[in-house]
Amino acid sequence: MRHLLGTFALDAFLITGNGTRIHSVDGNMLHRQDLNPEVADIVLHSTWDTQASVHVFNDEGWFTGREIPALLHAHVYSGFKYQLIDLRRIPAHKVTKICFCGDHDDLCRLRIQLNEALGDRAHLTFSAVDCLEVLPVGCNKGSALAVLSDHLGLTMQDCMAFGDAMNDHEMLSSVGRGLIMGNAMPQLIAALPHLPVIGHCRNEAVSHFLTHWLDKNNLPYSPE
Repeated sequence: MRHLLGTFALDAFLITGNGTRIHSVDGNMLHRQDLNPEVADIVLHSTWDTQASVHVFNDEGWFTGREIPALLHAHVYSGFKYQLIDLRRIPAHKVTKICFCGDHDDLCRLRIQLNEALGDRAHLTFSAVDCLEVLPVGCNKGSALAVLSDHLGLTMQDCMAFGDAMNDHEMLSSVGRGLIMGNAMPQLIAALPHLPVIGHCRNEAVSHFLTHWLDKNNLPYSPE
C-alpha cells in the first residue's frame, strides 16, 4: 500500500492487514497486533479437511507453500507478491495473520473446524468470498479505525467508510457514515440492512459517491 501512496504522491495514514497494523504518514508504526503464537502453531501444524491454500502474513511479507499465480492478479498495481516457503518453518511468534483461499463452500466447512479448534482465541472472517482469515482476537478494521481516530482526536462518528466483505462489518457498523459497495458479499448486505448500497467498484463507485458528497451534498445520491 505504501508503494501505491508513493505512486500517487499521497500523504495518508495506513490501516493494513485487516487492522493488524496502523502506520503514520511518515511510515512509523502506530499500532500492531499479532496472532497468538499458540493459535498460529495450531493452525499451521494441524491437518484440516480442506482444499484451500494457506497463506501467512507478517512484517516481512506474504508467504505460501506453492505457486498460485492467479492470486497475484489482485496485486498487479501494488506489486505485492508471495514468497514460497515451508510454512511450518515460520516461527509462531512471527505470524500476524493466516489466510485460507479457495472455494467458498469449502471455506465455510473449514470455518467450522477452525471454530471448534480455536474457540474464542481468534477472530475468523471472510475478507472475500474465496478468502477466510484467522486474525488476533478483537482485531478488525473497525477496532483499528477507532485507535487511529482517537490518535487524531476524532470520533468514529466523524468517519466515513466503504466496504464489500464481512471483514468490513465492524467498521461499517461503527462509523458515522457506512456505505456498502454494489459488489458486496450478500452476507454483508444482509447483516447491515440499514446501510445504503452504492455502485459497483468496477464503476469507480467510491470516487463517484465522494464527488457527489463534496459537490452536491444537498441533493439525493444515486449510483447511476
